Amino acid sequence: MRSVLTALAIWFAGLGAAAQFGKLSVIFAELGKAYAGHGAVGLGLMVSIIGIVGLIFGTTAGMLVSRIGPKRAMLGALLLGAAISLIQSFGLPFGWMLASRVPEGFSHLTIVVVGPTAIAATASPRFQGMVMTLWGSFFGLTFTILALLAPQLVESHGTAALFQAHAAWLILCFGVLAVLMPKDPSRLGQSAERGLIAQHIHSYRSPRIAAPSMGFVCYTVTYVACLTLLPGAVTPRWGHATAVAMPLVSIIISLSLGVWLLSKMPAVRVVQLGFGVVILASLGLWFAWGQGVAEFGFACLIAAAMGTVQGASFAAIPQLNASLPDRAAAAGAIAQLGNLGTTTGTPMLALILAKAGVSGLALFLVGFSALGIALHQWQARRRRI
Repeated sequence: MRSVLTALAIWFAGLGAAAQFGKLSVIFAELGKAYAGHGAVGLGLMVSIIGIVGLIFGTTAGMLVSRIGPKRAMLGALLLGAAISLIQSFGLPFGWMLASRVPEGFSHLTIVVVGPTAIAATASPRFQGMVMTLWGSFFGLTFTILALLAPQLVESHGTAALFQAHAAWLILCFGVLAVLMPKDPSRLGQSAERGLIAQHIHSYRSPRIAAPSMGFVCYTVTYVACLTLLPGAVTPRWGHATAVAMPLVSIIISLSLGVWLLSKMPAVRVVQLGFGVVILASLGLWFAWGQGVAEFGFACLIAAAMGTVQGASFAAIPQLNASLPDRAAAAGAIAQLGNLGTTTGTPMLALILAKAGVSGLALFLVGFSALGIALHQWQARRRRI
């Protein structure tokens, strides 16, 4: 029972980390009024700067976690995140608000690096696929919850209440995990003693550490872009339904069919299978373009397949890496390359849609999905050598 509660508490901390993005996204219009004159670019930077921190320091965070231990890292990140949210609730000037997002980015990065490493340790090999898939759902589920609850909270009590609620959530997670998370190991693996550059080289040379992140970047570059742009590109009367259904279908399939597949085959194979279904569904969407309900169906199929890729990518971390330092390094690489995908995917697809329409969309999805399959096949061959 303790391991189940620990896994759930770590997942709740992941929800809090995702809310470090989502709490600003859901009040973007209010931020525009509060910081009038700073433009959409400035506001966009305020939201995305957390991802930039992860892009630059993802692998570094994995190294630091392996040095100081997952429990100390997680608890420190939760306290830092709570303190920053509380400070932000006082309505900071634009410059200070933007500056506060940098240390918040380090808090977010630490949680998403420790999370998959720590949650994998709570489960036996039989249930690791389930807990890693649960972890993988934290981002999409958080945005769905915020979209449903945050507007009412802000309307009734103002934006400060949202930041204070977020701080309270992180403090609650801190208290629970301080009791439930096991003590950090007294001795760390050799990889924890490598220098910064050597750690990067080691991580991306290793076919075990790097493999989950190399498939994951092909997922993030397409998934976030599709969630953002596909609803506005399909037949107008199906746009809202597509926007609501895609993230929900992704989460539901990941936690049901995805978990079942992980009990039947290795995580890497599930990732490749998911990318294969994305290719077929993308071609179906291409042929069905303009047919309303068929567009909606193929868009949901794409989201469902991507949901299995997401969960299986996290499940691949403990399957391919036995030691704590290597798991932390793999989680750091996922954070780093995942942020690369989320940062570049949406502007890339926006340009492709403007220039090539649905043909470009299909090529975008097919190309990155095929690349994900090929990268995993290449890394699997390297592991056999």
